Amino acid sequence: MGRTSLSGRAGPTMWPWLGWAVVILLADQLTKTLILKNYQLGDSTLITSFFNLVRAHNPGAAFSFLADAGGWQRWLFTGIGAVATIFIVWQLRAHPGQKLFSFALSSILGGAVGNVLDRLQHGYVVDFLQFHYAGWYFPSFNIADAAITLGAVCLILDELLRVRRER
Repeated sequence: MGRTSLSGRAGPTMWPWLGWAVVILLADQLTKTLILKNYQLGDSTLITSFFNLVRAHNPGAAFSFLADAGGWQRWLFTGIGAVATIFIVWQLRAHPGQKLFSFALSSILGGAVGNVLDRLQHGYVVDFLQFHYAGWYFPSFNIADAAITLGAVCLILDELLRVRRER
């Protein structure tokens, strides 16, 4: 006998995908809490010749887009995150059996909610992972950002595979 989804249909459900999103959210929030407790803004620890832990605050979006916009961007990005959350849950409910697609969406969901929580709680996103080489520094990021990026890559891969299957 198959499981019953929220829509009453037997078969795959969205619950495992929501569980994955929660795992990402918890890992993201735990690591950010550790950074906030143990580092002051700008503090850094060299881990390897190419990687640091650093405490950085990003009031903008990816790569500090709109970081100096005066504060309104906090609510814009929070609103975008809220709309994305609703859309993603709707898609997970509609397509729980599409494994790569659902993995991608749930990864994005966990990351988006993690960054929205930061914006609501602090007014900025806490970043702490920093890669560098020969004096060049990649913008700092966090687990939520990594999950969103992984999800985006998986969405692209899912679409490429879908198009290939249709040929």
